[in-house]
Amino acid sequence: MRVGAFVVGAQFPGQGPGEALHRAVRTAEVAEESGLDAVWLAEHHFVPYGVCPSAVTLAALLLGRTERLRVGTAVSVLPNTHPVALGEQAALLHLTSGGRFMLGVGRGGPWVDLEVFGGGLDGYETGFPEALDLLRRWLTEARVGAAGDRYGFREVAVVPRPAEALDGDGKGPEVIVACTSPASVRLAAERGLPMLLGMHCGDEDKADMVALWRRTALAAGHAPDAAHVSAGVCQLADRTADARETLVKAMPGWLRQGLDAHVTVDGRQRAMRDPVAYTELLCELHPVGTPRFAADRIAATAERTGITRFALLTEGSGDLAATEENVRRIGAEVLPRLG
Repeated sequence: MRVGAFVVGAQFPGQGPGEALHRAVRTAEVAEESGLDAVWLAEHHFVPYGVCPSAVTLAALLLGRTERLRVGTAVSVLPNTHPVALGEQAALLHLTSGGRFMLGVGRGGPWVDLEVFGGGLDGYETGFPEALDLLRRWLTEARVGAAGDRYGFREVAVVPRPAEALDGDGKGPEVIVACTSPASVRLAAERGLPMLLGMHCGDEDKADMVALWRRTALAAGHAPDAAHVSAGVCQLADRTADARETLVKAMPGWLRQGLDAHVTVDGRQRAMRDPVAYTELLCELHPVGTPRFAADRIAATAERTGITRFALLTEGSGDLAATEENVRRIGAEVLPRLG
């Protein structure tokens, strides 16, 4: 069982972005001190929901601040960047960190980002498979050229080449795909890539997605299992009621201002979750309670879904000291119960 922290860089009401980013950095530092496996960094643009606009940049900082901790993006939004540029950054972090970097990618949403960065709505709706395949080629081949619908260029050398270093392991950084629909599950499975499954999903939905991934991967000639990652929320207290109260008091304000700030690129209407109801749902789905309850909840999810890697949001209180204590308690009181 590998348990890591999911870092959104959430800007709560009354806070500035510097405070949110300082809490993000401290979460990673305390996670290493406390024995957690990894930190996973979210990426958002133009909204206080998360104030980290470049997960790979923050990953570079955190890899330099830590020695053992694995650091992953959750996720780098592929339509907002050129796959080769992201591949070069991933290769650099893979090699300089001794293989501790993990590259999670996703297609993001239909947000104004697509206009600002030039990816366009097609990049979100149809361009993700081509971009993903070009990225994977860059991370595994010695020379790469492209002649696709979106990307076309002459063959060039891959420098630095991540797949030929690190004691000759022949592998670049691990690539993980954020999956929110059957189509994205099949896309990941056809390439044999593990999934990152969101915190809005419960165990039953995640088990169904893992089963679909397995069937599709087998049909494509890949191994039937992969190290998928389950995102969730973790808040600890001596009483489960107190842990839930902490989140219900703090998270709706963050969710309300953060989600309301999203602007669609094409003016499409979007249904927003009720912040209080969504917080209560997250408390029901995830390890929010006593350390014993949290350990049992994580173990139950692993048993029901087959997933053994977890990325748990620990900053739901919005408070730096409380977040640090939460991470330390995961390390001291939850991890030992998981064996």
